[in-house]
Amino acid sequence: MGVLTDYFRAADDGAVLAALDDAEGGPLVGGARAVFDGVEAKGVDPVVVLGQLIAVARRVEWEVRLVGETPVWPTTPPPGREGPVDEDAPWATGPWVMRLDRPARDTLADLPAEEIPDVSARWAAAADELPDADGEYLRPLVEELSGLARRAREAGEDLYCWTCL
Repeated sequence: MGVLTDYFRAADDGAVLAALDDAEGGPLVGGARAVFDGVEAKGVDPVVVLGQLIAVARRVEWEVRLVGETPVWPTTPPPGREGPVDEDAPWATGPWVMRLDRPARDTLADLPAEEIPDVSARWAAAADELPDADGEYLRPLVEELSGLARRAREAGEDLYCWTCL
């Protein structure tokens, strides 16, 4: 089935935690139970794939720490290098929610509409994790992510990523 990833905007971590509790873990975007303004982006994880989009938009080399993220859910401390001890622990089973850093949000928000086709094409070329995608296929997603980031910034909100296996 693959990894499900949704990006959304929210006022703060507390609002996200309350929504997760109400939605029994999510998802929080799309469908009849949508809670937040967001974008469904299956397989676009924040560190690697979205990070590659951010790198392309900034015209820099991608690196692991390019997009800063802060864990919001689970609320327990992240496991060490060995991973979760209990296979039923929230860190092993998900869902997971991360708050993205504001520079990532602002990079997406600052994308001029006329540059989106070029950025989409360069992202498709850079993202080995999206082997069947080309610029035309990714363009609507880039437009949606950029618009979401603009709305978040205008509202003084952060961007979050909800992920589930």
